Amino acid sequence: MNSILLAVLIVSVIGLIAGLGLAVASIVMAVPVDEKAEAIRECLPGANCGACGFSGCDGYAAALSKGITKNTALCAPGGNDVSAQIAEIAGLSAGNVAPSAAVVTCQGFCEKAKTKMIYNGVESCQMAKQLFGGPKECIYGCIGLGDCARACPYEAINICDGVARVNPAMCKACKMCLKTCPNGIIKMMPLHEAKAVVLCANKDKGNITRKECELGCIGCMKCVKACEFDAVKVENFCAKVDFSKCTGCGKCTEVCPVKCINLITLEN
Repeated sequence: MNSILLAVLIVSVIGLIAGLGLAVASIVMAVPVDEKAEAIRECLPGANCGACGFSGCDGYAAALSKGITKNTALCAPGGNDVSAQIAEIAGLSAGNVAPSAAVVTCQGFCEKAKTKMIYNGVESCQMAKQLFGGPKECIYGCIGLGDCARACPYEAINICDGVARVNPAMCKACKMCLKTCPNGIIKMMPLHEAKAVVLCANKDKGNITRKECELGCIGCMKCVKACEFDAVKVENFCAKVDFSKCTGCGKCTEVCPVKCINLITLEN
């Protein structure tokens, strides 16, 4: 009986010493908590998309708390509501988050874009691109295997007839799809404003583009000449629109012979 009590006593003493050691260690090695950063972090949506330019929501919260940035309007998914909450906690002026959404600049649908091979590999745009640029003749457009759809935390992207399409009502402008697209054909454009969008990214000469896709930009320059606001340029045989200059007049869309420029108004 005494041996049992002795064993219990020894184990109890060891447990007490270990507990005291852990208690002392927790005090000595404690990491100071930034309460302001914690409060700001609670306001953020937790997408950790990096659209703010920092390493996720924790990085943005820390930067605001430490004064590295005073811009409360960097969280696109959170919008103006989050900006106002951050401003109240940090004692800053609330910035305005310009609403925007992603748009896929490609019209290479199955019946419009020529295919050069049948791809039976891993269902990934990144992987398919390694094989001769993908299954379509145009190596610049949407490969259509859904990397962007899988990356979107808001389920705003679907693959329709071989091309990714974004639902602006569900898009939170986190830019995760932009980082994922291997061809870089997903762009951000403002909401609630009519803008001309070139739905093509082909960089081949016009005669080659026409063989690859019926709706591809041929770089004819008609849109450039029609624009009165210097908003349209042709670079690498493909038209590009500067949204900051575009007034949504639609003249470039009227003269485009292949109808690859569309006047779009995104609504959430």
